[in-house]
Amino acid sequence: LPWVISVVLAVCSALLLWEGMTGGFSNFEATDDAKYGDWIGFAWVSAGLLLNAALITTLGFILSCALLYMLAVQGFRKQRGIPKPARLFKDALVGAAISGPVFWLFGMLLGINLPSLTGTPWL
Repeated sequence: LPWVISVVLAVCSALLLWEGMTGGFSNFEATDDAKYGDWIGFAWVSAGLLLNAALITTLGFILSCALLYMLAVQGFRKQRGIPKPARLFKDALVGAAISGPVFWLFGMLLGINLPSLTGTPWL
């Protein structure tokens, strides 16, 4: 697995070097709203990261990452001007669907113990 990650990072580095040497994204026009940061979206994403760090040992990996995903998606929606607070539960389910297999693969395949709710590699 470290070799796979090393190869992927080397490919990404080569692509970034290529973009930098050929002019990259200099042909795009800058927008006026790029001058100012989106503080509301930043606050949602930051709250998700801080809550994940604070609650991962209490709630476990799956639930804390689902909370992180839910808050980060809400922040990105606010940044794009899409108010959808009714989708919070659906976002939490998607976050759990993403973090569940990651937790299981780390616990069962790689043998790395992540914080869990039940103390087993299943939840």
